[in-house]
Parts: sequence; structure tokens; C-alpha cells
Amino acid sequence: MLSRLRGAMARLWTPLADALLRAGVSPDAVTITGTLVVVGTALWAFPTGHLLAGALVIGVFTLTDSIDGVMARRAGRSGPWGAFLDSTLDRFGDGAVFAGLVLWYTGAGDSRTTAVLALACLVLGSIVPYARARAEGLGMTAAVGIAERADRLFVVLLAAALVGAGLPVAVLTVALALLTVASAVTVAQRVAVVRRQVREATA
Repeated sequence: MLSRLRGAMARLWTPLADALLRAGVSPDAVTITGTLVVVGTALWAFPTGHLLAGALVIGVFTLTDSIDGVMARRAGRSGPWGAFLDSTLDRFGDGAVFAGLVLWYTGAGDSRTTAVLALACLVLGSIVPYARARAEGLGMTAAVGIAERADRLFVVLLAAALVGAGLPVAVLTVALALLTVASAVTVAQRVAVVRRQVREATA
């Protein structure tokens, strides 16, 4: 859903991307810096109960996630290395968000159900991109699913911010439950589409 906004976001960040390039900043430096901020924030703010602050900071850096790609294209440096680095480091950021919630709700947050659901999202969130990457590595496609990365992050960060602002933890619990189901469905969709391609190729 939110992936459809990539074109608009790229146009929005073009002036900033140009300014960073003029300042001598490389796209890789932006990618790595953004990841370090997200991981550090998620593993400090969430386990210490600062859900609102953590969600806001991570949300800002998530919105600017496409700047490195815009910079690479503007500088004529788009290529497999940048795509690989960006996708790999995204896994660190995503994992840190859900790991931070697991740590909070297994400790002072005191909600075993929410912790279990966050852990389920962490596991399934690693399988979703792996299924697509493995399919593409075998010469097939698996770019389908109802829960893409941007959608999952938007939902969990919004729910965390709302709970951090004072709403009941049930808001986050329900959001994580929905993400768990949506992620599982996405994995199933990708498995099914790859299975269909295999059958068509061997027919």
C-alpha cells in the first residue's frame, strides 16, 4: 500500500539528496547512518518504555529511508551494491523495532501476550523478504503479499506511538496480532506464487 508513495517521496527528498551530494555525503553513508539511528533508538527507547519518543524518531528516519536511493540515482551510482546494502541493513532496523518491543513487554511492560506477538512479527518479518529474495535467486518472482515492509512498519510504529501517548496496551496488542496474521498470509501468498511458477515451468 505505502510502496505506491515511493515516487512522491522520491520527488519530495530530491532537494535534500542534492544538498547532501554537494556536501560530499555518499549514499552509503546515509544508509548506514539511518540504520544505526533506527537500531540504536529501537533498542534503547522501546526496552526502557519510551514508546512515543522511539516511534517518532524511527518514524522520521523511516520516512527518509528513500533518500539514499534518490542520491544514488542523482549521482549516477545506482547499482546492485546499493540495493544489497539497503535491503540488508533494513533487516537490522526492522528486527530491532520488534526486538525492542519484545524486551519491554517481557520486562517492565508486563504483557506476555504482546511480547509473544512482537516475537511472531519479528520471525515472520524475516521470512517475508527471504521468500522473495530466494524466489528471485532461483529466477522467479514473488513480489506479492498484503503486508509489505512499509505497511508493517507504519502499523507497528503508529500503534506504539499511541500506546506511548497513553492509550491502552491493547491497541498495540491488536496491531501486532493483525501484523502476525498479515505476515503469515504474505508468506503463504509468496509460497503459492512460486509453486505456481514451478508447475508452469515443468508442465
